[in-house]
Amino acid sequence: MSTGHTQRKRRDAVVSKAKQPDHMYGYCRVIGCGKPARAGTSDGLDMKYCRAHAEHLQRHGSLHKRSYTAKELNPYRQAALVWLLDNEHEFWVKSTIQRMLSLYQQAGPHVEAFRLRGLRPKERAMAALARLRKHAIDPRLVIAAWLAVEMIIRDDPQADRKPEFKRVQVAKVVHRMASGSHKRWEREIQDQGRPGGFPRVVVEEMHVYPRSRGRVLRHLGEALESVLELLTHHHLDAIHAFKLERDTKGNYDDRPYPKGWSARSRKASADSA
Repeated sequence: MSTGHTQRKRRDAVVSKAKQPDHMYGYCRVIGCGKPARAGTSDGLDMKYCRAHAEHLQRHGSLHKRSYTAKELNPYRQAALVWLLDNEHEFWVKSTIQRMLSLYQQAGPHVEAFRLRGLRPKERAMAALARLRKHAIDPRLVIAAWLAVEMIIRDDPQADRKPEFKRVQVAKVVHRMASGSHKRWEREIQDQGRPGGFPRVVVEEMHVYPRSRGRVLRHLGEALESVLELLTHHHLDAIHAFKLERDTKGNYDDRPYPKGWSARSRKASADSA
């Protein structure tokens, strides 16, 4: 029996099972939610949560906590980057930058965003790291994003402190840095209405952005954590103290980086088109 036939048979069996409600799972496990778990409906196999809470968990890494906004994260990202630039001589800073560059190289070949269909979540996570390498994203920006999430969770009195939430929050920021794939090309169209019958040049563009959710974010967050946990252990207290002192001098929620910095330079963006 062919592999394709086996996969189709298995898929059909799962779909058939998902459409059969199991009334043992009558309630979502989130306190206060009166909806049934998806296994108790004809909408899925999740035995724990209703559709709304399952979707929230996939997108944000928490059943109840939303993702931090850019305005909330910007002061932390700025402070973390400034501290990194001022302390590049520190052993753990230099080591972490080198390890991040190594992670870039280990991510494998660059895969365009419109060619991700069919890849496994871990392969999609590695493709995001490969896009960071392709677009020449400074590793210090990725490191600053991790430190920013560590600090904002520390300051948040109602934070979700589970490792999954932290990893997903960082991965969402880094996934946006990796952006997508952008193509621009020209083609000629014969236009009978033009004098002399000369062709008309039409410029076409394609912009594809991968979805930022699900197991891709978990794999990406775990990969980043393996690189950044030692720097966090040794210097997070000092970076957090620097951020608090910096806040006494002004408001820094207008941009994620200090003036003069950007995730992708114009030259890198043009070269990737």
